[in-house]
Amino acid sequence: MRVVNRRRIAVFGLTLPAAGLVLAGGWSAYLGLSARDHLEAAKTALLLARDTDDPRQMAGPLADARRHAAEARQLTSGRDWWLIAHAPFVGDAAATVGGLAEAVAEISDVLGGVYQEAAPFMAAKSLSVHDTRQVLDRLAAASPTLDDGVARVAWARDRLAATPADTGVGQLDQARETVLEEADRLRDRLRSAADAAALLPPMLGHDGPRRYFLAFQTNAESRATGGLIGAYGILSADRGKVGVTRLSADNGLESPKPVIDHGAAYRARYGPSATSMLSVSNLSPHFPYAAATWTRLWERRFGQRLDGAIATDPIGLSYLLELIGPVTLPDGEAVTAGNVVDLTERTAYERYPDRGDRKKFLITVAGAVSEQIGKALADPQRLLPVLSRLVDERRIQVWSSDAAVERRLAATPLGGVLPGRPGPFAGLVVNNSAGSKLDYYLQRSVTYDLGACQADGTRATTVRVRLDNDVPRGALPDYVTARLDSPQQRHAPGSNLLWVSLYASPGARLSGVRLDGRKSGVIVEAERSHPVYSTLLEFAPRQARTLEFKLVEPVSATPPAVPAQPLVQPQRTRITENDQGCPAPSS
Repeated sequence: MRVVNRRRIAVFGLTLPAAGLVLAGGWSAYLGLSARDHLEAAKTALLLARDTDDPRQMAGPLADARRHAAEARQLTSGRDWWLIAHAPFVGDAAATVGGLAEAVAEISDVLGGVYQEAAPFMAAKSLSVHDTRQVLDRLAAASPTLDDGVARVAWARDRLAATPADTGVGQLDQARETVLEEADRLRDRLRSAADAAALLPPMLGHDGPRRYFLAFQTNAESRATGGLIGAYGILSADRGKVGVTRLSADNGLESPKPVIDHGAAYRARYGPSATSMLSVSNLSPHFPYAAATWTRLWERRFGQRLDGAIATDPIGLSYLLELIGPVTLPDGEAVTAGNVVDLTERTAYERYPDRGDRKKFLITVAGAVSEQIGKALADPQRLLPVLSRLVDERRIQVWSSDAAVERRLAATPLGGVLPGRPGPFAGLVVNNSAGSKLDYYLQRSVTYDLGACQADGTRATTVRVRLDNDVPRGALPDYVTARLDSPQQRHAPGSNLLWVSLYASPGARLSGVRLDGRKSGVIVEAERSHPVYSTLLEFAPRQARTLEFKLVEPVSATPPAVPAQPLVQPQRTRITENDQGCPAPSS
């Protein structure tokens, strides 16, 4: 590059605002010379690809984006640009511009490669069983590309993060921050796609038939993973063809002795019945514990091997019905996305006083929906958003007996794992201890207040939990309100008893507890690195109770996590954080 060109670049760096590529928004880029023009062209192409309604029209714009971004990268990666990046006054800005060009080029190249793998899925409107088999083949083939894309975007993001954040040019600094945020989002989306490509083929029988214990949880009687198992079946998958057989009520699936050992800490907290009886097998929020127990119980009774377990609930069924449409029961009643939750978790108890009749009805509903599961797999573009919602709300949880598959599952929300890693955490878990079906009406809220970080590496936090037994006025079916915990005592109809647990951050110390404003005590235990603070709470009809936990927690750069147990009513969550003296959040 001639000296006159260097001077022109320096002038641009000193006098013009600079901005980088914003993948989801717009650009305001004045980077100078050809690099600016190529980044503008790459921006235009990426926005055109993003906004097209026809996936088949994305190929051209993505190719243009890759070409222009590669040119911008070349212009900002040679010796001449290195000299500018190490010059006084303009060096920081030039280094950040170079980082932007490098990140845009890497991301554009990844997007182009991923599009080539994903084009068949985006173009498909519906699939036959034969097409589904082809999809599994393509997913398996795409898995390495997606894994590589995750690694490359993470690398580009880290390289850009290492460039100066304060260049003195406001638009350039904002552009850098925006690209970092977009890279984080893209990395997360690619990771989800990579997980799906790695997991779906083996789990849906790409390499041979698979069979899973399928648990239908009833949230009206809460359990840590969602609810009491009201019915179960066996989900079979073979080369993408999915079906559900052997639907049954929960009656009789138990063992005279534990079928699995989850360790001494688990036995001490939950007792031997949790690994020998289906009704109390999911008291822990760590889904693999329950899933492994379910499969062993079934295998011991029927003498056949299973490949894992899947759990869902009526709300999960409602999401599936949004895809497959209403289903009709043998008596002509329609089950829809709008009525399935109320039908199975409230109306059924009024309609069928006899427990056996009610179980038959629930199995009929589960069977009618299960028969149509294939329809849910037939429209990839509509299926993916529904699956994301199911996973985000933990309306579907999956465990595999295949160690390699389970390792990858456990790293995703789909695995339902109680994480053992450090970081701020406040997990509310309720288990119904009354044997009632009143948790259909349970309202929950969690407030997590994180105080300033102290020099000793700790921070004071407060977790406030409010639980409302919001049962309606008027008579409810006896089966709904029955108190099986103490049937000989008189209880007000609609009263409830809950085993309430707070799973706190690893390393946290409890400094005080208040129940309804008064000092109280709790049972202190531990599970998977988390301190667990538990108490039994009695609720009168329409009574609200409040627990306040004062804690001292280790300082961490990890964002706070407040998972929500999948019950009927959504959990209301609020997190407040005083960042004074705290490290910057990790990505």
